[in-house]
Order: sequence, then C-alpha cells, then structure tokens
Amino acid sequence: MELEIILALGMFATAIAALLAGYSVALTLGGVALIFALIGMALGVFPQSLLGSLPSRIQGGAIMQNETLVAVPLFVLMGVILERSKVAEDLLHIASRLLGRINGGLGFAVILVGALLAASTGIVGATVITMTLIALPSMLKQNYDPRLATGTIAASGTLGQIIPPSIVLILLADAVSNAASQASSQMNVGAFVVSVGDLFAGALLPGLILVGFYLLWIALNAWLRPERCPAATTSSSDPLTRKEILFGLGAPLLLIFAVLGAILSGVATPTEAAAIGVAGALLLAGLRLSEVQDRRLVPLIYAAFASVALILTVTNLVDLRLGVADAGALAYAGVAVSLVATAVFFAGVFASMLVLYRKSQLSPALQSGVHITSMVFLILIGASLFSLVFRGFGGDEIVADLLHSLPGGKWGALVGAMLVMFVLGFFLDFIEIVFVVVPLVTPPLIIMGFDPVWLAILMALNLQTSFLTPPFGFALFYLRGAAPEEIKTSQIWHGAIPFIGLQLMIILLVALVPELATWLPSIAAK
Repeated sequence: MELEIILALGMFATAIAALLAGYSVALTLGGVALIFALIGMALGVFPQSLLGSLPSRIQGGAIMQNETLVAVPLFVLMGVILERSKVAEDLLHIASRLLGRINGGLGFAVILVGALLAASTGIVGATVITMTLIALPSMLKQNYDPRLATGTIAASGTLGQIIPPSIVLILLADAVSNAASQASSQMNVGAFVVSVGDLFAGALLPGLILVGFYLLWIALNAWLRPERCPAATTSSSDPLTRKEILFGLGAPLLLIFAVLGAILSGVATPTEAAAIGVAGALLLAGLRLSEVQDRRLVPLIYAAFASVALILTVTNLVDLRLGVADAGALAYAGVAVSLVATAVFFAGVFASMLVLYRKSQLSPALQSGVHITSMVFLILIGASLFSLVFRGFGGDEIVADLLHSLPGGKWGALVGAMLVMFVLGFFLDFIEIVFVVVPLVTPPLIIMGFDPVWLAILMALNLQTSFLTPPFGFALFYLRGAAPEEIKTSQIWHGAIPFIGLQLMIILLVALVPELATWLPSIAAK
C-alpha cells in the first residue's frame, strides 16, 4: 500500500510540475498518467484491466455521449460570433457616453459592459482586450489612476467566469455531477443530480452581487478620492439616438434574457438554449455588420426576428397537435403558419451567415470555436485518464483521509480544499484545476454533508480569482499585451489586488449565506 501511495503522490506532483513548466495540459495529464500506470503495472500494484476501461469511459456517457458537454461548443461559438460582431465596442461607446460625465462614470461603464458581455459572450480574453483597446485610452485621457483603470478592466473581464452562461460552470457541472455520483455510491444513497441549469441559477445572484461590489468600489473611489476617477470635462460626441440605444443595448439584453430565461424557466435545456444563443448571435452579427452592399439582406434578418415572435404567439394560442381527435382547421392553419415562419427564420440565419462570410468573419469565428472546443475536449480526455490512474493507486482515498484529518471537521476540510485551489490559481489555469483538483476533493466534501450546488458555486468563485492573481493571471496577461507601453506591469498587478479582495469577500458571503447559491435552483426546480 505504501508503494501505491508513493506512486499516487508522485504522479500528482509530476503533473503539477510539468504544468508549471509550461507543457501542454492535455498531453501532460494523459502522458504522466500513462507513464505511472505502466510503472504500476510493472511493479504489480496497478491492475491492467482498469487501464483497459479507458475507451469505454471516453465513448460512454462520461464524454462522447454526455449531452451536457454539447453546450460547450455552442456557447463558445455564440461568444466568438458576438465578439467579432463588435457588440462590445457598441456597448462601451453607449455606456461611456451615458455615464462619462460623473465621477467614476467610465469605471461604472466598464463594469456594466463587462457584466453584459459576461452574460452574452463569456470570453475573458476577448472582453479584456476589447475594453483595454477602447476604454483604457479614454480613462487615461480623463486622468484616471492607471492602477484603478487597469484593475477595473481586468476584473470586469473575469465576470464571464461566474455570470451564466459560463463555460466554467458547464465544466464544473460535469465534474461535480460525476463527483456527486461517486459520493452517493459510497454513501449507498440515491444519486445526487447536479445539472448545468442548477449552476447557472445558483451563480446568478452571487455574480450580480459581485458586480455590485465592483460598482461600490468605484463609487467609494469617486467619493473619497475623486482625483483617481474624474468625470469627463468635455465631450465631442453627438447625443445618443434612440435607435443606437435600442439596438446597441437592447439587442444584447434581449439575447441574454432569451438564453437565460429559457434555461431558468425550464423551457429549454442548457444545450438547447445554447443553440438559441448561436442563432440569435448570428442574427445580431448579421445586422451589425450589414453595410450598403448588404442592405438588401437586412429585411430578411428583421423578418427572422419577427418570425420568432410569430411562432411563440401561435404556439401559445393554438394547440398544434394534429393527432388528437378534435384537431380542426385552426390547428392545421397554425402548423402551416409555424412552418412558414420557421422557413423565414432559417432564411434569416442563412442571410446573416452570408453577411459574416462577405466580411471575412464567418470562417475565423468557426475556426476559433473549433480550436477552443477541441482544446477543452482533449483536456477532458487527458483528465479522464489521469483520474482513472490516480484512483487506481488509491489516490481518492488518500485525499479523503487528508481532508478528514484536517482540524475543524468538515469546515476545516472545506477551507483546506478552497485554499489549495486558490493557491494553485496563482500558477495554473482554471481548466487544469477543474479537471485535476475538483474531482479529487469534491467527493469527500459531499460525503461530509455539503450541498453539491453550493460547493460548485464556491469553487467557481474561487476559480475566478485565478484570472487576476499574479504572476500567471490570464486577464492580467491579456491586459498587459493590449495596454500602452507607459502602463507598468506593477501598476496592473497593484490594480488587481482590491478586486481580488472583493472576490474573496463574495466567497465568504456565499459560504456564510448558502441560500445565495441554492435559492434560485430550488425555485427553478419547482
């Protein structure tokens, strides 16, 4: 047994060291696990049959047949399309022109736009870079403190990791659900069910509260130290028109409500809602990128939006079931109208794709979506092999014994697990932590009596800090690459510290008041 413990701990330490050295995540997890599995088989402490079960794990419900994971490429594609349609630029221009004349106005605008982009695109890198290129020069021109300006932009970009729909929440839902199933089998009780919809609902209130914390920080600076975030003294921009506000602000909000509303109300599963989001993103991008030569396609895109309203109206007013005994002419007419409206909708989507193609944006968006999705699934396969081998050495029992031995009972175990994740966030990406650490620490914590949904939200909030913690916070990297040369790296790091503190405060608040994470899921379940 001692040899198995040594191999399990050695495998984990080797994987962490390789990741810190910069090797590919997926190949590191899979390669290290395979090497240690072969060593274990040579020493007679690892069963060969366990390694042979990997293909069935990949092709079975864990990965390839997991309907939950289908939402990943769809939400990724939705975010990439919106990012390339200049939605972020429109939102920033509108918000800054509305709020720029008050102290801290540009900071408020950046945070609100970051929240809206989080609920629509959820892509941290694209959000941070876009806001750095557009908002940071304006903030510096208005004599904002560079530390406050860069910290606000970096922190706002990370909101996409906690405000649904979020890729982090989808991956966490899969990891925590598997951990909950493992815990329930050890407890000999009914299986715990943790769905993506549960985490989307559970993360909504903490995410909005975190936005409020960010706004409060800017407001405190505007009140106590107004020289750090002064109001705009002059404005050469023309007044905003009603059309600019309705289209630039209303369209993304409509898409957000459609996607999240469909999930939280139970009308659609997260995967189906993601498909709705992709179609809506295509239509919005088609309208946004249409210019003079494409104006003839605009009516068709507008007709696609109208067809959605028509379909919803018909389905709510008319029983479209033709197989029932009392199906009459009204039902056949409703079906016919719905079919025509559906055809118009798909024609509008095709027209939007044609606009993106003519603007040379369709192929890059699809390539980016495939690239990100392939990366996630390759890491998932490597992580599946890693967890299989680690458990074969009894690593899950080692982690459980370690957590049980910590002082403070189950709360001491929770604090220990959260501290490990927080410290690893200084050096590792959130995906690596989700696929390596979460499957190891979650089953013992669930067995100790913690609610899986609440636990997953705490982990999601903890993982969000990894984007801001130096030296490897990705939001800081993105901002450093797009910021002017006069902005020092030390200023970026210093500006992120208050927002890291705010993120830790929301973690503590959710830990003390679990209902913040569990109330909405309980309501949605009804």
